[in-house]
Amino acid sequence: MRAGGAARAGRASRVALGGGLVAALAFGAACGVDDGEVRPGVGGPEQGAAAESADTVGAGIPEVEAVMPLPAGAVVSTDIPDNLPGEDDENCDPLPSLRPDDAPPEERVPRILQRGRLIVGLDQGSNLFSFRDPASGQLTGFDVDLAREIAADIFGDPQQVEFRSLTSANRLEALENDQVDVVIRSMSITCARRDRVTFSVPYYQAYQRVLTVRGSGITEIEHLEGKRVCVAAGTTSASRLWAELERITVLSVNTWADCLVAIQQNQVDAITTDDAILVGITAQDPYLQIVGPQLDAEPYGVGIAKSTPEHNTDGLVRQVNSTLERIRADGTWNRMYSTWLSGLGPNPGMPEPRYIEEPR
Repeated sequence: MRAGGAARAGRASRVALGGGLVAALAFGAACGVDDGEVRPGVGGPEQGAAAESADTVGAGIPEVEAVMPLPAGAVVSTDIPDNLPGEDDENCDPLPSLRPDDAPPEERVPRILQRGRLIVGLDQGSNLFSFRDPASGQLTGFDVDLAREIAADIFGDPQQVEFRSLTSANRLEALENDQVDVVIRSMSITCARRDRVTFSVPYYQAYQRVLTVRGSGITEIEHLEGKRVCVAAGTTSASRLWAELERITVLSVNTWADCLVAIQQNQVDAITTDDAILVGITAQDPYLQIVGPQLDAEPYGVGIAKSTPEHNTDGLVRQVNSTLERIRADGTWNRMYSTWLSGLGPNPGMPEPRYIEEPR
């Protein structure tokens, strides 16, 4: 891993080169040489006459180069963005959470019970985790199933849940502003995020990988040097790129579905994020493949607002962790994995919980 200061200085001196890469992103799909052009020394009078005739027939029709627009809200960067998730303190351990207790939902989450529904923030375009079934139009996936299990333990009914669509960039803000009760959106537990919100124990362990087009020649993260890579804004995926590579163009988009469109339109060379999300992307396009070794471990947790005197969320944390304990013990988690994530390989098992030491 290169020193951050040297990398920043190197990137600053390459602004002009970065501009060229940005232009390549915007115009990567431009048309080639006109097939009707008569090159000097090629063809005879008949070919020239045919070209002249074609020009006459097409007179008045403007020539337009086909340029595919970038996804809505996309941001192209060739230097380290200011809004990258902060690096974790090496002495910080973000994984322990509050231990479940024996209290009923009436004591743990009275406000949610009174409202009559659990409000969950998630993605609506993350295949396998949370997406709309094309046949039924209903939200479905691993994260959706988990949300319904939590609702079932609170209300006795898995349908008493309201889903709200969030991007990776606004999911923490949604918790801080009390717009949702929980965020279940394949969100990695990090110390930097714990400064703003709290988490359940991990419910899944993912690993960052790279996805590219078959036959691209890209087989590991080092091969992304000088390439165009798509990530979702607000995720930790881009941090590894800026740390490891000297020259990279990053396309930040709102959803992973936008990354799929971008790579299909040749606007980027690769996508990098957690393997669980990449499997969902490859399921939608047989010409894409996941390459290279596992990179950083990414433990997913349920995001919950920090507890305050005005809004105590400790009971909700314990309620969620109680559900996670149950689905581990009764085999529900294993069934969820088999249904949605078996494409990742053999069932790795649910991560072991670790709890905060509390005075008895």
